[in-house]
Amino acid sequence: MSEFEGGVAVVTGAGSGLGAAMAERFFAAGMSVVVLDIDGDRAERQAESLRRRGGAAIARRVDVADRASLEAAARAVEDAFSGCTVLCANVGVQQVGALERLTEPEWRWVLDVNVLGVVGAVAAFLPLLRLRSGPRHILLTSSSSALLPFESIGAYAASKFAVQGYGETLRLELAPEGIGVSILFPAGMSTRHVESSGLARPIALGPAAPAAEDIEVLRASPGLKAQSQILTPEEATRNLLADLAANERYIVTHGGYRQEMAERWEDLLRAFDRAQTS
Repeated sequence: MSEFEGGVAVVTGAGSGLGAAMAERFFAAGMSVVVLDIDGDRAERQAESLRRRGGAAIARRVDVADRASLEAAARAVEDAFSGCTVLCANVGVQQVGALERLTEPEWRWVLDVNVLGVVGAVAAFLPLLRLRSGPRHILLTSSSSALLPFESIGAYAASKFAVQGYGETLRLELAPEGIGVSILFPAGMSTRHVESSGLARPIALGPAAPAAEDIEVLRASPGLKAQSQILTPEEATRNLLADLAANERYIVTHGGYRQEMAERWEDLLRAFDRAQTS
């Protein structure tokens, strides 16, 4: 993808899983890569792997829920690369539990990381995108649960709905500057997402031990079964660069639940029809 060659990609959550796969894609396209993760050791190992193969890469430990942490990382990127051309705000912690059992601190944690973490990442790095000219892109990681929700992950789904809404508006606001905004909807992958969510969970919230009944409901959910295909992060990012280059509004990693999502949106279209005929 020639438009990415020579650019600088900043990826949060890039120490492992989906974020690491994104970093690898940008490295293969000839970009310098900034690996950001709350696990600083994993971030550094990923950056070192890229450097050993001839790439330009730096790593920083970043807590996306901490604006000062993001701003410090942005200063480091400006010092190293004088700007960036791609920002991937790849953020997400999981909280399993029926909505009625989630505590207010648990809600605040999920929203602080998954929503305000995305907002903070964009606020910190948008000035660096503006330092560059030519094609520039922002990728926001939402979730398939924002398209086809299912039981027992309501806080996570709500946060990813918010990311989608934020991204839709950001796309409109940045279009006049030639900065593209795309929204990624990943589904099931073989990653450390559950493990990393547990490690990131504040101690004050207590252990991440969802009720057995919530797990049972989750496993039986038709929405989860519709999204049962498990991909590797490498498979999930197979179309990432092409879709970013085309400035696609939406990027979907798994196509297997298309029919279920279409049926859900048909309900909304029928509501419009009723509004026109009543």
